[in-house]
Amino acid sequence: MDKKIVLITGCSSGFGFLSAIHLAEQGYRVIATMRNLAKSSDLDDEIKNRNLPITTRQLDVTNIDSIRRCLREIEDEYGRLDVLVNNAGYGIGGFFEDLSDHEYRDQMETNFFGVLNMVRESLQLLRKSDDARIINISSTAGLTTTPGMGAYNSSKWAVEAFSESLRQELALHGMKVLLIEPGPYPTKVLTTNTRFAEKAHDPISLNYKFTQQLYEKYKQNNATLKSDPMEIVRLIGKLIAEKNPSFRNVRGPGAKFRAFMHRFLPWKFNEWVIRRVIFGKV
Repeated sequence: MDKKIVLITGCSSGFGFLSAIHLAEQGYRVIATMRNLAKSSDLDDEIKNRNLPITTRQLDVTNIDSIRRCLREIEDEYGRLDVLVNNAGYGIGGFFEDLSDHEYRDQMETNFFGVLNMVRESLQLLRKSDDARIINISSTAGLTTTPGMGAYNSSKWAVEAFSESLRQELALHGMKVLLIEPGPYPTKVLTTNTRFAEKAHDPISLNYKFTQQLYEKYKQNNATLKSDPMEIVRLIGKLIAEKNPSFRNVRGPGAKFRAFMHRFLPWKFNEWVIRRVIFGKV
């Protein structure tokens, strides 16, 4: 029982999948959750072939009942939770005019309110740990913006603000809240876990031409990515193990420069760069 108990959301692919394996290899007891257990076959194979201390559980971050059921099972088996990694999420592209209210709200329900749901329901169990930590996977999209990705930006900016406030509140109780802000990495979040608004590809839309340019740029960038997702996975392990880890952790190609540019350089310059790079306009 001296092994740390780690709950990770969104483990069917990407950072969640890789983190579950890596942390199990490091000796942690991992509860790997996902909305649809039908997508657990790859992880199940890894667990079986390598005898990893990972338990897969169904958990939908937008469904309170599924969260509570999973946490009850963890409490019954281990009596506590040491680390919560809020990783589940997806991105939706499309100009605001082309996004329906339902599409926008769904983005916020998963990426933002899903984090709130997990934290709220997990706090009682986390308080039973001597060194409780909450790691929220945000994005550089929570620090900078891109036209056509406003819903995703909004959800991640909300996670940033929530994490800042929560960190200060829970520090009074000896608990740590940490942020990881990845730039682009070649995971499914950039392919099958990315959606576009239903109207985004409608030629009738006034934004159709710009959406197509954005989509083509997006595909080009994804095809040439050289970044290694294991950088984020190893960072998660570091944030769990270090005594006093950094609150904000920006990683990925060009991520620190974009964050610096957005924060310190004139906004007109930011706009100029975005229009020039994405739309070829000055």
